[in-house]
Amino acid sequence: MSKSPRAGSPSTAPLHRIAKLLARAGVASRREIERMIADGRVALGGAPVDTPATLLPSLDGVTVDGAPVAAPEAARLFLFHKPTGVLTTERDPMGRPTIYDRMPKGLPRLMPVGRLDLNTEGLLLMTTDGGLKRQLELPATGVERAYRARAYGKVSQPQLEELIHGVEIEGVRYGSIDANIERRTGANLWIELILKEGKNREVRRVLEHLGLQVSRLIRTRYGPFVLGDLAPGQIGEVRRHDVESFQADPTRRELPQPARQRGVAPVAVNEPRSPDQKPAGRPVAIGRAAPSAKPAPSGERRPPAKPGTGTPKPTAKPAAKSAAKPAKGPRQRADGTLAVRDNGARSQRTRSFRQESGAETARPARARSSPGPNRPTKPRGAR
Repeated sequence: MSKSPRAGSPSTAPLHRIAKLLARAGVASRREIERMIADGRVALGGAPVDTPATLLPSLDGVTVDGAPVAAPEAARLFLFHKPTGVLTTERDPMGRPTIYDRMPKGLPRLMPVGRLDLNTEGLLLMTTDGGLKRQLELPATGVERAYRARAYGKVSQPQLEELIHGVEIEGVRYGSIDANIERRTGANLWIELILKEGKNREVRRVLEHLGLQVSRLIRTRYGPFVLGDLAPGQIGEVRRHDVESFQADPTRRELPQPARQRGVAPVAVNEPRSPDQKPAGRPVAIGRAAPSAKPAPSGERRPPAKPGTGTPKPTAKPAAKSAAKPAKGPRQRADGTLAVRDNGARSQRTRSFRQESGAETARPARARSSPGPNRPTKPRGAR
């Protein structure tokens, strides 16, 4: 009697498309992997793979550009505050700046979750795992996206409430949108929108359909992950426990209470540093790091500073300040006289003031008694 194959053996392991396995391993996005396969860069057992639909139980024997693919690590998720004027793409044929130009060096290969337009700013999720990326992007998952839009024009709250049933614009059907007027400032108004789809320019097209001109659009939340205090160009990593909490329940709007208090962990750039130097304890501000001056070795002279570069910092400690302080001059009163003490002159002025105000009766000064003729005098120092 033949034995049944054990669970987890290659014959019973589930099969997946090679493009999906490579995307989960963080090699590239599925679309990029399809181009890599078409270029012959992906091989299986030394033979080039000809289709991205090749089914495999694992990545054993798969190479990319001749190098074996490492086993996938645990999914990592980052929050990036995308500024305006940068593209959500890896490279641009026209040479325009991309989000990867604004990120610090030393990060793992990150894939954007969805896209933000060139002039849209705010929260952009970045992950190392293709499966987590797809889970966040699929409308069937039901992950909410929250936006704040500043628009010019006139619209009423009942008009915005009609968007809850969806709207069709030029043959494109857009799903339910929860829109509310946040505040009005003259002819402009701020609108908060919550939706579960991520179609191209969805928010702008829906508001333009209502006769509004969008001048600013900010994404403030993606599922339970919020933009928070991240400044434009800053990036922070979500803790693994919070990522696992989201994967267990993707439709939740907020993370557990301890996770909300922790927020995101700051990203440390992998730069060479001395053994006694401690890593930075705050999020990395892109483009704001100033080069630190290294101390000169003992016995070595620093070269003179170039013109226009400022005065070089001294290599030796400055000499100790003198303990003696310069004496200050006399203070000048409001009437122009100098405030100088002169052997009881202050007491004399006080008595004169009391005599003029009648507070004290002038008393004759006592004459200094002198020894009489019949009073013996004691020698100095005698008791």
